[in-house]
Amino acid sequence: MIPSVSINTFLALGTGAIVGIAIGVVVLILIIWVISMYNGLVRTRQSCRESWADIDTELNRRHDLIPNLVNCVKGYAKHEADVMNAVTDLRGKAMGAKDASAADRSHVEGALEQGVGKLMMVAENYPDLKASTNFLELQKELSETETRIARARRFYNSNVRSLHNSCEMFPSSIIAGMGGFKSDEYSFFQADDGSRAPVAVDFGAGTS
Repeated sequence: MIPSVSINTFLALGTGAIVGIAIGVVVLILIIWVISMYNGLVRTRQSCRESWADIDTELNRRHDLIPNLVNCVKGYAKHEADVMNAVTDLRGKAMGAKDASAADRSHVEGALEQGVGKLMMVAENYPDLKASTNFLELQKELSETETRIARARRFYNSNVRSLHNSCEMFPSSIIAGMGGFKSDEYSFFQADDGSRAPVAVDFGAGTS
């Protein structure tokens, strides 16, 4: 028969080992969870950076198309100089805002979008311009660019929303704070309400 002292000692050692293993497993799971959450934040921030680059690429394409569009319209509608000058000025402001935040840049780009819309409305008054192959091609390229901008904007805003949620919601906010992630690092790029409506910018003020 095994002495009772030996059995109690064995049971005591077994219980301690089990508790130690349980604590080790919990710590390991916690470490894995922290690493996983941190890596998720890194991926989300990288997605914000990459999707913002996509928007920037399409906005630059819009900026490149506008001078050609203005010159095309100028060939048929020389007396619409106010409209064309205004669009050129808005393009200059948009290009000068490249280092601004997404929120600020969205307002500038929204005004430019309205200006281009006004220019397109002017073209409606000139049948020869509307029939121009060059104008039609520019109109098509600009329309495709606007579609890509809208698609890239939705993707970017989705990534920004995920980053904001991760930085502000518990418990991921703890890891975000420890890792230096901030919700204001990226702001939303929204289409202004005015850019969806008929052109609200009055380029013809002061003209007869």
